[in-house]
Amino acid sequence: MFRKRVQLGLIHVAVAMTLVPINSTLNRVMIKELALSATLVALLASLPYLFSPIQVFIGSLSDRHPLWGYRRTPYIGFGLILCVLGVILTPQAAYLMSTNFWAGLALGVLSFGAWGMGYNFASVSYLSLASELSGEKGRSRTISVMFFMMIVGIILTAMGLSRLLESYSPEVLERAFLLVALTALVLGLLGIIGLEPRSKARLGSIAEIEDGLAEEQRGFRKQMRSIFESRQVTLFFIYLVILLIALLGQDILLEPYAAEAFEMSVQETTRITAIWGICFLLSLVVAGVSEGRISKMTVARIGAWGAILAFIMIASSGIIFSLGVFYLGVILLGLSTGLATVSNLSLMLDMTIAGKVGMFIGAWGMANAFSRLIGSVMSGLVRDTVTQISQNAVAGYVIVFVIEAALLIISLVLLRSIDVSVFRKQAGEENSLVERAAMANDA
Repeated sequence: MFRKRVQLGLIHVAVAMTLVPINSTLNRVMIKELALSATLVALLASLPYLFSPIQVFIGSLSDRHPLWGYRRTPYIGFGLILCVLGVILTPQAAYLMSTNFWAGLALGVLSFGAWGMGYNFASVSYLSLASELSGEKGRSRTISVMFFMMIVGIILTAMGLSRLLESYSPEVLERAFLLVALTALVLGLLGIIGLEPRSKARLGSIAEIEDGLAEEQRGFRKQMRSIFESRQVTLFFIYLVILLIALLGQDILLEPYAAEAFEMSVQETTRITAIWGICFLLSLVVAGVSEGRISKMTVARIGAWGAILAFIMIASSGIIFSLGVFYLGVILLGLSTGLATVSNLSLMLDMTIAGKVGMFIGAWGMANAFSRLIGSVMSGLVRDTVTQISQNAVAGYVIVFVIEAALLIISLVLLRSIDVSVFRKQAGEENSLVERAAMANDA
């Protein structure tokens, strides 16, 4: 099983690798060097989250209709190829937009869309395969291995990109993206080969597939309505959305902000992702050691307050022009995001009924996707609007970071109204450790 866990981790790393150059390098180049609208960049980078509801149908399709005897492998492979093509084409689209906007935008929608669709095809398929191969007792260990490998992969990818971009030029950037894409493809193929056992199930007809999808959609809508009948679930959903908008809304702006405020090079801003990732990983270790000693509500509050302070430091660093304060803010943001992630994932599992794992995890997954979409677009719009009004590029970023700190304060107020014991009493059941491990994998 160890080999299979490593293979699953390689697939997870491969897909995550394709996110790094777009979210940590290309966003900065498009906003700073090419002077494109941050709102446009946010919309393009958010396509994976806009397409996220399709995961329900992809999961249903692969459940019911395997291809060539494999339920997950063809969908993982197809998604990985789309991700790789997206990484190769997105920088070309960005540079084309600076000379021929409409042609570049058309290529941008196509390339970012391919990347987004591939992300959804691959992720739902390899997580489903991980669940099936691990069994209930092994799911928790499998997801831990996959998550650890993913974070390390993101750190190494960011560090590698930084070295490749020591002397920035469009040609150098395109070669760096091509190298990342090919590396991701190789790692993904190493993960896929020989991983899934072949079954003898046949591929259903088009009519059977359409009937299955329609049935899945009707059942999904009905069960989602039943989930949100609980006031505690609704409160937690709203809390999670606001929290994640605040924590994730900075993704597309942190590197461009560093470039505008401190004139950092492409190589230097790319390193920010590596610094954030290392701090995130350290906080996961701290959270794991402190589990059982400190309540998850307390850890969630510490994470939120730490992120509030981090955003204040990052915003003020541009005003006082202090690179040291900026880096301290980035370090604190990585640590705080890790604490918030671990504690709120644990709370999410507590707010899930074992008999409805898929639907509850689907709801929390929707919260994550919508938050990333809303947070990115909001950040881009605010940055562009404030910059246009003030004629000060740094001012737009500062206002965004202040808004995100304010949203975190609102999330802390909502957290006070959430009571897991009330939810469990209403649900009338307690999840076993095995069930919680299964839910952690689905998460």
